[in-house]
Amino acid sequence: MEIKKTAMAGTLESSDAQVTVEPGEGKIELTIESSVIHQYGRQIRKVTLETLDRLGVDNAKVTIFDKGALDCTLKARVECAVYRSNGITENLPWGGVIK
Repeated sequence: MEIKKTAMAGTLESSDAQVTVEPGEGKIELTIESSVIHQYGRQIRKVTLETLDRLGVDNAKVTIFDKGALDCTLKARVECAVYRSNGITENLPWGGVIK
């Protein structure tokens, strides 16, 4: 799936993450800011990259401001931001793409 325009999902509340996706420059460029980066930075990166891969995204700039979100929350935020960037608002395949 192509990132067509900048889109955001999530909040800056505790236990959530704000994910922004933008059109990339030929690769995945991932920036993570997190209150728990030292404990869970690798896991946040892994979950994000796996989710993008499952959605078929291989060219995007992704920025995450994490406030301690669980993996399932992070997956949902990434998925939502990607769908919003493509203008997909109806008949969303929630759970069908993300395992």
